[in-house]
Amino acid sequence: MLIVATVIGLALWWTVYSWLIPFSEAVTSLFPVERHSHTGEAIAFFFYDVPKVLMLLTLIVFAMGVIRSWFSPEKTRALLAGKREGVGNVLSACLGILTPFCSCSAVPLFIGFVSAGVPLGVTFSFLIAAPMVNEVALILLVGLVGWNVALTYLFFGLGVAIVAGWVIGKLKLEGWLQDWVRDIHSGANAPADFSGETLTMSDRYKLGYEAVREILSKVWVWIILGIGLGALIHGYVPENLMVDIMGADAWWSVPVAVVMGVPLYTNAAGVIPIVEALLGKGAALGTVLAFMMSVIALSMPEMLILRQVLTLRLIAVFIAVVSCGILAVGFLFNAIF
Repeated sequence: MLIVATVIGLALWWTVYSWLIPFSEAVTSLFPVERHSHTGEAIAFFFYDVPKVLMLLTLIVFAMGVIRSWFSPEKTRALLAGKREGVGNVLSACLGILTPFCSCSAVPLFIGFVSAGVPLGVTFSFLIAAPMVNEVALILLVGLVGWNVALTYLFFGLGVAIVAGWVIGKLKLEGWLQDWVRDIHSGANAPADFSGETLTMSDRYKLGYEAVREILSKVWVWIILGIGLGALIHGYVPENLMVDIMGADAWWSVPVAVVMGVPLYTNAAGVIPIVEALLGKGAALGTVLAFMMSVIALSMPEMLILRQVLTLRLIAVFIAVVSCGILAVGFLFNAIF
């Protein structure tokens, strides 16, 4: 029965998805504007991307909600605890793709990891990868700008998380944790135990529906705001201006993009429509990826949350190491593409 319902649901989803372009054109025609004017282009972009992003988000969040029913914070801690740095960095970064953690979960996750004996560098690899390299970003990138950009983002996002965590681990900065967190870490002796309950597929589907309800309720506003900004860029920003500011020939465009991204507060779903519009206007791929990574991995709200468990010195090291990785990605891709 579940299989039949799944097939029917996917067929309905694809039918609606295939009609999004005619829908956006029909809605745009209702406005008293010329279709190919700046305003017409912005309106068409908005009414195409809003349902497109929300539909892609619903599908992938449901699927990952089902997959995530085999994971939990306890099981993740148990997998990471006791792993050597290097191997642990790779494993933790890969787990960051599959697990439902974002920067808002940094404090309880950080405490849980250090109390389970997870090395500091391994923990940072996870905390960088979890918000920056997640399934929502990857699927939306595939749908909006293609496989090449999505795989590029995956490969180098993982690289930044692994290398940054490894470097922080080698610096031996456990003494720069907040005192109360350091006390927990020094008393860690063994990995956390995990005993999971057996769930039926019906239970796992319910968790998928719950994930959709919970995540969409939190991000839909940011998605609409991000698409709105993307629509303005798509409709009104001249291509020559965008190429001058964020083009590959402007060497300073990558660091400027990183600095611009830090104070912004959005998530992968909200920033990807902006990425799409920037690329459509001729912005360089490396510069746009650097902007996207800084928005997701170095946002000011995340730093304020991490301040509760890290000293200012350790936050500064974290920002410096991750920024170097993001800058390297930006410059490398501008050179290649």
